[in-house]
Parts: sequence; structure tokens; C-alpha cells
Amino acid sequence: MTLRIYNTLSRKEEEFVPLEGNKVQMYVCGVTVYDDMHMGHARSTIVFDMIVRYLRFRGYDVKHVTNFTDIDDKIINRASERGMEPLELSAMYINRYFEDIDRLGVIRADIYPRASESIDDIIDMIQKIIENGYGYESEDGSVYFEVEKVENYGRLTGQRLEDMQAGARVEVNEMKRHPYDFALWKAAKPGEISWDSPWGKGRPGWHIECSAMCNRYLSETIDIHGGGNDLIFPHHEDEILQSEAANGKPLARYWIHHGMLQVDGAKMAKSTGNFFSVRDVLNQHTGEEIRFYFLSAHYRGPQVYSPEALEEASASLRRLHNTYSELQAVMGHASGNYDAIDEVDTFRKAFIKSMDDDLNSRAAISAMFELIREANKLLSDDRLSQQGAANIIEVMEEVDQVFGILPSEIQDIEDRSGEFIDLLVEVRNELRTRKMYDLADRIRDGLKDRGVEIQDTTEGVRWKRTT
Repeated sequence: MTLRIYNTLSRKEEEFVPLEGNKVQMYVCGVTVYDDMHMGHARSTIVFDMIVRYLRFRGYDVKHVTNFTDIDDKIINRASERGMEPLELSAMYINRYFEDIDRLGVIRADIYPRASESIDDIIDMIQKIIENGYGYESEDGSVYFEVEKVENYGRLTGQRLEDMQAGARVEVNEMKRHPYDFALWKAAKPGEISWDSPWGKGRPGWHIECSAMCNRYLSETIDIHGGGNDLIFPHHEDEILQSEAANGKPLARYWIHHGMLQVDGAKMAKSTGNFFSVRDVLNQHTGEEIRFYFLSAHYRGPQVYSPEALEEASASLRRLHNTYSELQAVMGHASGNYDAIDEVDTFRKAFIKSMDDDLNSRAAISAMFELIREANKLLSDDRLSQQGAANIIEVMEEVDQVFGILPSEIQDIEDRSGEFIDLLVEVRNELRTRKMYDLADRIRDGLKDRGVEIQDTTEGVRWKRTT
């Protein structure tokens, strides 16, 4: 089996073949840090975390870079409103970003470069673009990329420049030679944060920072470039133009874009106010529940967010956790003789087949639920051996290297419910020994109402979850 990925550049699925052996260079566009993460950011972060995890699961050596845009108009305006320095504001939200992704179980990228710390690299790249005939300086000291010098603008969108112009809302700027020319360097406004450059004081344009960081921390051509599909135009189109103008080489072989998280039919965004912050949602749900919610949908499609949809996903995940906990509970006393080798093998193959098919986590999770349905049947029939329980647990934990949805090692009291059920069973046994049957039956009936069945067998008392 080979991994196939949908490539936005070719608009089709392609076999994934890295440029160099099993080494993968992957750059993902990060957040503009003027506020806390919202759930749309969480989807992006978790999707690419899943992709990195699966590539490593398949034996690839991945170097993962995600940037921070820590200086732009939104940051400057928000900092001014709060009486802060722009870089002070962005640094605060970068720290909060790391707190949030840690709670979401996201494995941190290898490098998190910041625009403000990449000024020399940005200036060097702009100079190359100008020297190669693709950039020009305007009267006010800004520098623009001249799009008409490029013949194949629009490769990711599949549109020609003249088609993209039709009906487009383009900011009027007399300094530009063409409406679609974009800023590589913005001349400083009075009182605005700025850096020295050959063209005077100013700051980077938005697109150039990613091209420069990708070039600095990875290479001129990388394996994977990723982000949300809202970045395809203009951000990623412009990245391609800049990088190729400076280096004369393709920027990336594979372009991976995820669909947008929607609320009431519109993209979740801070600018429109229709967003749910990750911090608020984490007050109601675990990081595993949020991960499960996002990974239960295919990454390329849109996903509609609502608290009700997240609650439904959380209930489904609890069923998976219950089976996982019950398998752990019977490890020491399962009396069956069935090792579940066929079920485990079938699931592992289904998992890899699904993930190799354009990283279809939705299908892979469906296969995981088929496995736990089989496990529940075996548990109910007392057919499962201790080794069988161990085999199922092992494969669940193996694929969870990719999903990150099983209970974490550090569990809170709610997650440790199995230990409390064991304690209640011990109390019930003691009450029965003392012939206090009414109280013992109250414990049995109370647990049954909460989805836990007590079974009095010749080999002792057992319990299992029924919901």
C-alpha cells in the first residue's frame, strides 16, 4: 500500500514520494497572534498534527515548521487599543497558543519562526526578487511584486489573472503598477513599528514572511506546504510567485489544504465575531473530545460547528473509552480462550488503507468503532482471553499515536471512573457479607441506572459498562 494525498496544485490525488528518501520537509501557515485561538484554528492545528503523526507512523522522518505572524495591521491596531507594544501583545498570545495546543494534545512543531525575528531573511529575499526583475520600489519606499511579469499566476486556483480580476474587490493604491501587485515591504507610517531596510524604515508584507521562513528553515523546494483552503488565494498563490522569482525553483511539491470550520453557514473567523475560543470550549470538553470531533470528518471537506455536534462526538468517544477501560479491567481475569488476532489484523489493515487514501481519518475511526463493537461482543460472551484483550488494547494504542484520542496518562477524577466502580463493588460485597442486602441492591441498581452492570458469577463479581 502507498500513501496517496490530494494535491491542490494538480487537483488530484497523487502518490506521495518525498524529494529525499524518507525525509519530509513540511511547512504549515500558522496564526496571526492578535487574539486567542478559536475552534477554526484548532481544526487546522489538529489536522496537520494528525498528518505529521501519520507520516511518522509510516516511517517518514518529518521536519515540521509552523510560523507565527506576529506583526501586521491587526496586531498593531489591537496593541494600540490596549496601550501595549505590538510585539508584547503578540508574544502574550503566542504563549497562550502553546498552552492551548498542549491541552489539545498537539505535538509541537520542530520550529516556530516569527516574522519579527526573520527581518534579515525577508530583506534578502526581497532584494533577490528585485534583482531578478520581479519587484519594484514605489515612491513612498514600499516594495511591490509585479504580477504581470509572471505567466502562470493562478496555478493553485486554476484561474488566469484576468479571470481573478473580474468582479474582484481590489484596494485602490496609486503606488502600484497593477491592482494585483502585492506588498513585499510596507513603508512605515508615523509612529508605527518598523525596521531599517535598503528602501527605508518599514515592515514586511504578509506573504513574504512565509517564503523567507520556508527558505531559511527548510529549503528552496519542500515536500509539503499546508494551510486552510482560505489561504489558497491570495496568500499561497503569492508565496509561489515570490519563492520562484527569488530561487528559480518550485516552492513545494504537494499542497495540502483543509476545509473551513463553519458556523451558521459562514466561515468561523475573528473578524466576523462568529467564533468559539478554544479556551472556552476546553472548559466543557477534554482535548481528546475536541480531537475526536475534528478527526471524525475528512480534513478536506467543510465542517459545521455547534456545541450540540461536539457533545454528540463526545458521547461517541466516551463509548470508545468505556470499551478501552473494560478491556483493561479484564486483562487480569478474562476467562475466555479467544485471542482476537483476526479482528486486530482486519482493523490494522483497514486503518492503514483508510489513512493511505488521502488521510481519511473519518474512515479510519469508523474502522476503530467496528473493532470495539467486536470487542464488546467478545466481552459480553466471555470469549475473550487475557491475551485477546491485550491484543486489542495494543492495536488501539498503536493507532492512537496518530489520533491522540484515548485517555491521556494524566487523568482527572472523572476519567478514573473504573477505579471508583471497583471501590463500590467492594463496598457492595462487604454489605452482602453483613447481610445488608437492601443497601447492596441500591448500589447495584444505582450503577445499572448509570450504565454499569454488576454480574455475580461463580468466579466472583464482575462489572461491565452497557452504555
